[in-house]
Amino acid sequence: MTSFRRTAQRSAALAVTAAAALAVTLVQNPAMADNKPARTVDVRLIGINDLHGNIEPPTGSSGRVTLSDGTQVEAGGAAFNATHIKNLQAEVRNSVIVGQGDLIGASPIVSALFHDEPTIEVLNQVGMDTTAAGNHEFDEGYQELLRMQRGGCHPTDGCQFRETYEGAKFPILGANVTLAENDRPALPPFWVEFRDGVPIGFIGMPLKDVPILVDPNGIKELEFGDEVAAANRYADLLNWLGVKSIVLLIHQGDNTAGGGPDECRTVVGGPGRKIAEQVSPKIDAVFSGHSHQHYNCTVTDPAGNPRPFIEGLAFGRELSVVDIKIDKRTREVVRSATVARNHVVTKNVTPDPEIQAIIDLAKSKSGPIANRPVGTIAQDILRAQNAAGESALGNLIADSQLASTTDNGAVLALMNPGGVRADLTYASSPAGEGNGVVTYGEAFTVQPFGNILQTVTLTGAQIKAALEQQWQVVNGAQRQIILQPSKGLTYSWSASAPIGSKVSNIVLNGTPLDPAANYRVTINSFLQGGGDGFSAFTGGTGITGGGIDLDGFSAYLAANPNTTPPALGRITNTP
Repeated sequence: MTSFRRTAQRSAALAVTAAAALAVTLVQNPAMADNKPARTVDVRLIGINDLHGNIEPPTGSSGRVTLSDGTQVEAGGAAFNATHIKNLQAEVRNSVIVGQGDLIGASPIVSALFHDEPTIEVLNQVGMDTTAAGNHEFDEGYQELLRMQRGGCHPTDGCQFRETYEGAKFPILGANVTLAENDRPALPPFWVEFRDGVPIGFIGMPLKDVPILVDPNGIKELEFGDEVAAANRYADLLNWLGVKSIVLLIHQGDNTAGGGPDECRTVVGGPGRKIAEQVSPKIDAVFSGHSHQHYNCTVTDPAGNPRPFIEGLAFGRELSVVDIKIDKRTREVVRSATVARNHVVTKNVTPDPEIQAIIDLAKSKSGPIANRPVGTIAQDILRAQNAAGESALGNLIADSQLASTTDNGAVLALMNPGGVRADLTYASSPAGEGNGVVTYGEAFTVQPFGNILQTVTLTGAQIKAALEQQWQVVNGAQRQIILQPSKGLTYSWSASAPIGSKVSNIVLNGTPLDPAANYRVTINSFLQGGGDGFSAFTGGTGITGGGIDLDGFSAYLAANPNTTPPALGRITNTP
């Protein structure tokens, strides 16, 4: 198996170099001459999406896969994942390993403590060929993403996992990501692999909504364009270069109405399917991500031909496998012969020893920090939201943020639900401290982003405007993101009221909110920068920085032994 491999290329210039080399190769490679007898090359594409640094097997519901019959199976873990990949590769002559984004970011402490360098090392060892960037690849900003690609020690923390960090040996793609100052590619837009002399092009990109999903301060120099337009532009370029077999790796997907790994029960009108149906007919398969769902669909391209549209859950529990046949004379994928499936990463195989060694090193180095008890809880405190959009864990985090910033004059706090990443469970921690003990690692898993708490002055009218922005129209569809309020703040919202006028009866500590009065409000740096589309927060004045959100959360748990779930009812909703 030959591969158009990368070694030192680590920037957007890589794509230009690849294009030039590709053009020469296609002309000079006699094996691809058009006058050769027609025959096919079989290639297995193996995709992984939304790993989020889960190199250890994920636990709880995050570590299970629901099958079509409703039964569940334990799944995930990088060492098991690697064995499954090797087994899948052993069944075929040619394979390519690809990613659909969010392979790093929002990670457990075993990877995040080292800025996800262990995860990149695992992916290097597995042999990943290329991946799309997701939104979480930008969590620490564009410059940090470039470091993850190119290598080098972290500018603040240095090299803590190994003595050096070599970077990703696979290109991280962003076809719709450009530099604001000159509109040039900020990341390589595509990559090409050769199998049995036939080129296969991979276009990769994050969803265009990255600016409202990450801290805007870290990506000020970037612009994120339309996914379909970018995919079509580079599909045309690859086709012009002679690459006729093209795959799209897109970090955008759809929610589902349930179903097993190979069912197609995506919700009608989802953004992932729209992209999969609208992109150029030159694209033969669409690997997706972001929604953390599993589905195996066939969509119709603009020319009326079928192609797979597939996603495989998250946290390494499934691998999306697409087997294609390529006509060696025309270099085109034989669409009728494509077979797609989601492969469950079960734990009934021998874990890969080389991958396990990387995990064990990360565990040993992170263990003293991760296993340190920070508090106790009396029962599970869950992040699931009720019909009004409120969750017990969201309320608890908002309470902790208010408590840690009262010295800044804070009278209320609001927490974005997307920053609450896992449940806080009562069962024994991995370190075995006993039921109810919360370790730093468990608290970190709940809040892994390390956002700075910011206390700002907002008028009552500005607070009302921010609460109204919980409902927005994005890409023609209404989106709802309900902020989690600290104790003392209550309000109601109406489902039938128009956007911009849904919120009413805002009360703080028993007194109706005064539109003209000033209030000190604590939010994290993500929201303060306008994240999740809450632009109203950017108008805050008198910004006073606080500590890290996780530190405030840990301190609150320590100060309140046997913490119980805060009562719901801070938010009420009506039809």
